[in-house]
Formats: sequence, structure tokens, C-alpha cells
Amino acid sequence: MTKVVEIIGVPIDLGQLNRGVGLGPGVLRIAGLSARLQELGYTVHDSGDLPVPVRESLEHERPHRYLPSISKVCVAACAAGRQAVEEGRIPIFLGGDHSISIGTIAGVTWQEPAGVLWIDAHSDFHNDKSSQSGNIHGMSLAALLGDGYPELVGISRAQNRLQPQDVVIVGVRDVDKDEQQRLRDSGMTVYTMRDIDERGMGVVARESLEALGHLKRLHVSMDIDALDPQTAPGAGTLVPGGLTYREAQLLMEIVADSGRLSSLDIVEINPILDNHNQTAKMAVELAASAFGKSIL
Repeated sequence: MTKVVEIIGVPIDLGQLNRGVGLGPGVLRIAGLSARLQELGYTVHDSGDLPVPVRESLEHERPHRYLPSISKVCVAACAAGRQAVEEGRIPIFLGGDHSISIGTIAGVTWQEPAGVLWIDAHSDFHNDKSSQSGNIHGMSLAALLGDGYPELVGISRAQNRLQPQDVVIVGVRDVDKDEQQRLRDSGMTVYTMRDIDERGMGVVARESLEALGHLKRLHVSMDIDALDPQTAPGAGTLVPGGLTYREAQLLMEIVADSGRLSSLDIVEINPILDNHNQTAKMAVELAASAFGKSIL
């Protein structure tokens, strides 16, 4: 039976100060995501983009970091993810900034839990009190674990909310001092770039999936800034010293080998900073690897 992938765009750029990531869904489509997945044997249904208000129409929300609108968009993403899973489809969410994961992960875990592989230069584990910037895209993972603004925490079902043992972070390399302590106290498994440098991506990838082995389903939340800026210049928040393309592709290949991938986020692509859509094209190839593209 042919598997069906559903593409859901969430073109939000309200979770951070920099503009441009709201264009991410469009450039991923232009880079050929649907065609690439069809080549791998999937039936692809593109649901278009969820409605997202433009920032210029939300001046009244600016002092609140656009929290009301971010919450509404995440509720819509939750509903879309929930429906896709209930209909037996594999949702791929195209961001937008990483705040979308508050809704996407809530939706795909609505009826049944899933392990979360969080691939990111940042841990996004601030809450409204620890964050110096106040940017909500840096609070996504904390909200999913029940810590943060009630409007965001409440999107997930309380009985199915993520637990620390359900999350593995890979590729982190830019963590604020307050966030470091929060991570140490959280109980989550975290692999920094030093771990990858010293031990290699193959070991880290396999250990990550083993740590999530108590759950049969796997959601991958891939922030493109996990890759090094020399490899992926079109990212929302650039940090030097990230994953090479080959390291990222190996991680996706090992995810595919597991046979457990049930949903995917691709977030924080900023085509304004990119070079001839290089970053989106790379993200499409990484997605293809996660869905079974192999060298031989």
C-alpha cells in the first residue's frame, strides 16, 4: 500500500525578530519537495499553507511578542497534524520559525505519543522568565514539556504531553547560561556538537534512536540552523560550527533505517539570506534521505 505524505505549510515569522522565515514553505516547494518524495514512491498531498497574519497588522500584539497570534497558528497546526495522523497520512510541516512545533507536535501526539528528535543549534528550552530576548521560537520545546505561557502549554493534551525521556536533542551548540542549567535539570538526552565531533554522527544517531526506543513513532523536528552556515547560509539564526551536510544526511539515513518516522518539521529557512535557494534544496534532500533515499 502506497504511503501518503501530507505537506502543511505554516509560514509564520512572529516567533523571532528577523524577517524572512515566513517564506520557507514556498521555497521548499520550489526546491521540489513533492517531486522528490513522489520519486521515492510516496503519494503526496499538499494542503497549502495555514493562514498566518502579517506582522504589520499586529502592532497591538508587539509588546506581547505576538503571543495571541502565535497561539492561534499553533492551535491550527495542531488540528492539521491531528487530522493528518487520524487519516493515516505522514505530515510534513514547513515553517516558518520553530514556534510551529508547539502545535505540530501537539497534533501528531494527540492520540498516541511519539519520540521527538530535535535537531537544532539551539535547545529552544527557555520559558517566558528565563528568556532575555522574549522570542517565542526559543521557548518551543519548554512549552511542549509543560513550562511556559499557559496559552502555549495548553495546546498539548495534558495526558499526552511530552516527557523528558521522549526527547533527544542533537547538534546543539548555542545555549544561554540560564538555559544550560535548565537543560541539565530537565532529564532530556542532549548531544552537543562536541559529542558529535568526538564520537561521530553514526554513534550519536543510533544512540538517539535507542533512547527513544520505548516509542514506536518518531517525529523529527529539523531546524535548518543545525547545519553549519557555510553549508546552509539561508537559516533564521546563524551559528558557526554546525553539522556538515554529510553528517546531517547520515542522521536522516539512520532515521529512515529505523522505519519509525511518522512526521517531520522543517523550519527556519530564510531565503533572504540564501544563495540561489541552496538551503531549501539541501533541506529537500535531507527530507528525501529521512524518507528512504539511499546511495545504492
